[in-house]
Amino acid sequence: MELSMQQKRFFEQFGYLYLPGLLNDSIGWIIDEFESVWANCQMVKHTGEKRSMFPGNFICQTAKLCSMMDDPRIHGLCEGLMGADYQYAGGDGNFYSGDSQWHSDVMTHCGFYRECLHVKVAFYLDPLTRDTGALRVIPGSHIRGDRFSDTMQEYLNNSGLAGKDVPALALETKPGDVVAFTHNLKHASFGGSKRRRMFVMNLMAYPHTPGALAEVNCEFMHYASRLGATKTHSGLIMDTATPQRLKHLQPFCELVQPILDAQHAKKAKEMQPT
Repeated sequence: MELSMQQKRFFEQFGYLYLPGLLNDSIGWIIDEFESVWANCQMVKHTGEKRSMFPGNFICQTAKLCSMMDDPRIHGLCEGLMGADYQYAGGDGNFYSGDSQWHSDVMTHCGFYRECLHVKVAFYLDPLTRDTGALRVIPGSHIRGDRFSDTMQEYLNNSGLAGKDVPALALETKPGDVVAFTHNLKHASFGGSKRRRMFVMNLMAYPHTPGALAEVNCEFMHYASRLGATKTHSGLIMDTATPQRLKHLQPFCELVQPILDAQHAKKAKEMQPT
């Protein structure tokens, strides 16, 4: 699969790309693998009272899910949006329950990603409409520095307008559809069942500029110091990796592991008695 120039420009301008039916021929086994991972999860049991997130890198739990990185359609999508040296940064698996209010998937203490493009590739495993939990997006809200984007969150927080009434585009999906959007983009969902299945792959363009590197450093210092992250990719996703897949894993490990190590060393030193 190769994205057209029109698709690339659309993503750049509006912050998302919707690809209906992209994985129609694979969605059966993808759903089976999703259910199998959750059935074997001992740490989290979904009750429907609130969102449940799998405690780990979701696709890394089975070799077959790992192989989604090798699918030429997913690879073509990622390469088209982020360049040939895009990197896989992790992902999560979820059962959603209730509304998901308007937000961006950014580190709040670091602000929007200005230089390092981060992309979420999302797989929704149930039919979703506007009022039953479909992803809603505010097109163009991802462009940092634009007054529309800079004032959007303040408005969402203080306008008094109900989240479901905010003017937005609802990306109604069926299993097999794929949605890609930038982490900066304002998005939400409203309504739906208490067992809405969804998982994501989080990816980023390799940070070639000093500004992009600074953003990555800030992001993973947070993961180390606040969330306790200690290591990058390991296990099945590495053990079963083809040479092609490793191009989108190994550079990330080499870049991020020193950040995690340095932050934990600093924390350990601070905890030593004086």
